[in-house]
Amino acid sequence: MAGGSGTRLWPLSRKTSPKQSLPLIGDRSTFQITVERVLPLIAHERIHVVTNAQMAALCQQQVPGIPLENYVIEPGPKDSGPAVGLGLAHISRRDPQATLAVLSADHYIGRVDEFRRAIETAEDIARDGAIVTLGVKPTYPATGYGYIERGESLGIRRHHEAFRALRFCEKPDRATAEAWLRDGRFAWNSGMFIMTCQTAWREFERQMPEFDAGLRELVQAIGTAHYSAALANVWRAVPRISLDYALMEGAQNLAVVPVDMEWTDIGSWASLMAVLSHDAEGNIIMGDHVGLDTRGALVRGAGRLIATIGLRDMAIIDTPDALLICPLDRAQDVKAIVDMLKQAGREDVL
Repeated sequence: MAGGSGTRLWPLSRKTSPKQSLPLIGDRSTFQITVERVLPLIAHERIHVVTNAQMAALCQQQVPGIPLENYVIEPGPKDSGPAVGLGLAHISRRDPQATLAVLSADHYIGRVDEFRRAIETAEDIARDGAIVTLGVKPTYPATGYGYIERGESLGIRRHHEAFRALRFCEKPDRATAEAWLRDGRFAWNSGMFIMTCQTAWREFERQMPEFDAGLRELVQAIGTAHYSAALANVWRAVPRISLDYALMEGAQNLAVVPVDMEWTDIGSWASLMAVLSHDAEGNIIMGDHVGLDTRGALVRGAGRLIATIGLRDMAIIDTPDALLICPLDRAQDVKAIVDMLKQAGREDVL
């Protein structure tokens, strides 16, 4: 899935260059890194990218090995539930017996080998008819992630022990997150799911029957002159809904593979701060900067000198036409700024 807008990483992430197309970590985009991460398991020819038309063009430039026909274009943003359904339709047309790994193009994973072993474990379980999610072993009481509570053990499968997943939990408050961390049965919801096409169809049919019916008609229209009209009809009717709400919370056979792979969802400047290397003062400096008594700051310049005095835990993101200054503990509120700019008609900076 590579269709997100990345509004919490404004002003660097824009409509014409969303976060997954940007070199946020090193010199490669998060989309490029995501593809490289799965290539030993999944060849270019079997990678499908669900995104919008503009992002598809950027992706094609960055990873030319993925065939053009593997880009699945959404008519508009409807969140991850419809996006996965659309990808399912296209993959099923090619191979109804396929096993899907649903991944996002904006995740950081430090232990790549552990990720690959977890995918292999999940594939093994998915062939038994389960939807398998990778549950990230929590390292601190995070309040910005959803959680998954695990139940009975399903035994060792290939590289990992797997468990029955009891429930998905919404983002908790601090006290609840601390209790879940002590409990040991809770994992962060990574948003990565592995399932066969047959299992995915079963759950869409049971939980979103109208969307399921439209998708099945769409499968027959793929590659014909009727496809565009069929897709427009399906997209017009489906609600905007995340995959968690659409399928996962009500799934009948859900398993979780807890895995320690140094995972972070790069959704804000604070989350990016957590994965980049710091200097002796805890700062991350990208660009021309001089600082006095500045600690825990993320500074990203755009060519001019940035000078700071007495700052603690701040983000300063400079671009040629916009400058963001905010405390890192308010980084989630950047989306509210983007919403204000939309309401003001400031398309020039969006």
